Amino acid sequence: MIITIDGPAGAGKSTVARLLALTLSEQSEKIYEYLDTGSMYRTIALLGLRRNVDWNTPRQLEKLAENTAITVNNGKTLLNSEDVTELVRSPEVTDKTHFAADNPAIRLIMVALQRSIAKQFLECGKGLVTEGRDQGTAVFPDAPVKFFLTATPEERAKRRLGELQQNGKQGNFNEILQRITERDLRDASRSVGPMKEPTNAIIVVSDGMTIEDVVNQLAQKCKQFQVKP
Repeated sequence: MIITIDGPAGAGKSTVARLLALTLSEQSEKIYEYLDTGSMYRTIALLGLRRNVDWNTPRQLEKLAENTAITVNNGKTLLNSEDVTELVRSPEVTDKTHFAADNPAIRLIMVALQRSIAKQFLECGKGLVTEGRDQGTAVFPDAPVKFFLTATPEERAKRRLGELQQNGKQGNFNEILQRITERDLRDASRSVGPMKEPTNAIIVVSDGMTIEDVVNQLAQKCKQFQVKP
């Protein structure tokens, strides 16, 4: 069983998907794995930074993607066997990730890899909760359960500002809001795998909801779709 969660940046997809996989696993005898597809594009960006690629020469980044082993399993992202789960979340990597995510050739490589990972999980009798921008549209269009998790740009900016403040960092609400708006436009307008609501997706607007509220709502929806152990 494949469950997809798509939506814009800052909607909480990664946290919700990870917790939903844990919740479904606890509620049944079947294990649900969590696939963080965004970390895969971030990994290519990390490698690009390490290799000092020319970001204005897409082919350099494409070559890295073609010759790099990326593994995502048990919530960990591995780059050629190196655990880069935390490293790919750095601001420097975040700033460059769009060069990988907006590259049509790299997206094709990542889509094939994501499908391969899903196949391995399913063959082992596991379920999969996967999140990203194009999971229910381009990667797994036939998934039986598809969600589109979103929140208003203002809500997402407020959450991001709160995260920065919790970590002792400064932030400007208007600047964060502008970056989110620009990111939404870029994600929705890319030529391959643009962000959009998948056909037959359940739309969840998380304004005013806690992470627990969202996870519980999605878990209940999964039951209605008869997600079986």
